[in-house]
Amino acid sequence: VQDAASSQDRRSGEDEGSQQHWKEEICQILREIQAPLSPLLLRLCHWLLPKLLTRLFLSVQLHWGQLEMVLRAARTPEVPLVFLCSHQSQVDGPLLSFILLSQGIGLPRVTVGAWPSPCLRSLLQRLGGIFLPSRMAQTLSDQDEGLPGAVLDAYIQEVLQSRQPLLLFLEEPSASLRLADPARCWLLRVLRALRDGAVPDVLVVPVGIAYDVAP
Repeated sequence: VQDAASSQDRRSGEDEGSQQHWKEEICQILREIQAPLSPLLLRLCHWLLPKLLTRLFLSVQLHWGQLEMVLRAARTPEVPLVFLCSHQSQVDGPLLSFILLSQGIGLPRVTVGAWPSPCLRSLLQRLGGIFLPSRMAQTLSDQDEGLPGAVLDAYIQEVLQSRQPLLLFLEEPSASLRLADPARCWLLRVLRALRDGAVPDVLVVPVGIAYDVAP
């Protein structure tokens, strides 16, 4: 992050005012990516979501044998879990977060592709959602990511090092079966964390989700 900041303004040197400017910009980028989790909101959603699911669906079915494999994988020391999931509807994120949390795996950090309204974004961040910085979300290019890309790299490294589960959606709802541009950007961060040795390994868990009728 320091290298990215200094490369944007070589003339800044050790100037205290310039350093304060970069610190403020870095904090702003972090606020765009994530917000502190809200235990009150998490408990409320944990209580409310089952009631919502029973109104939306006749049943929610899990493959218990595969879930047991995931629980064993979650006990692997020093290795974080990265869930790669198909994406059928906007219910997917809350549904999978509820399942993983209720099974003792932990609350995942869930990547969100498009930027919703500010109020909804703030709510999702408090529930574990993470977003691409605004400048990266607008361009989605690997070229010249600058300071936002460096901050995002460092953030994903911290998430993996702390062994928080990371949930990546590979496609957009109701889109063709191809890797979405935001998913490509998030996956690149995981690969860089491995390449740079931030974590020794990751356990990749493919997740399939399907609905008789997508909500």
